[in-house]
Amino acid sequence: MKGVIALLLAVLYFEGLNAECPEPATLSDENGSKLCAQMFEHSSYYYAESCTGKFLYVYPDEDTPIMSWTWNNRISSLVVGRGCSLTVWSQSKKQGSKKKFSAGIVYHLKEVPKGLFGDWNDSISGYYCIC
Repeated sequence: MKGVIALLLAVLYFEGLNAECPEPATLSDENGSKLCAQMFEHSSYYYAESCTGKFLYVYPDEDTPIMSWTWNNRISSLVVGRGCSLTVWSQSKKQGSKKKFSAGIVYHLKEVPKGLFGDWNDSISGYYCIC
């Protein structure tokens, strides 16, 4: 019984390690190509468990005024690479509220205000990223 519990704890521990957000200074895709940003479908109450679920690579100078339906309004955490900036819009075609993110990690977009009563969690419909 103790062995099963130890194994379960080890699996949960290593799963938590896999969920850490990537470092902005070394942000790259699986082939080693530099990324401007990486956006994630989920975040977590715990910072170490944010940047989970499906993710979207954003390359330098990528301009996407209309996000596909699979990503529209589904971003909950993001990382912007060193020397880069990511501008996002709350509506397609660069309409609605606008927010510029500098290099760094945003663990919870729900903590980033959008207007008086809203936040940026699940609110990104278009973006432009430059480095």
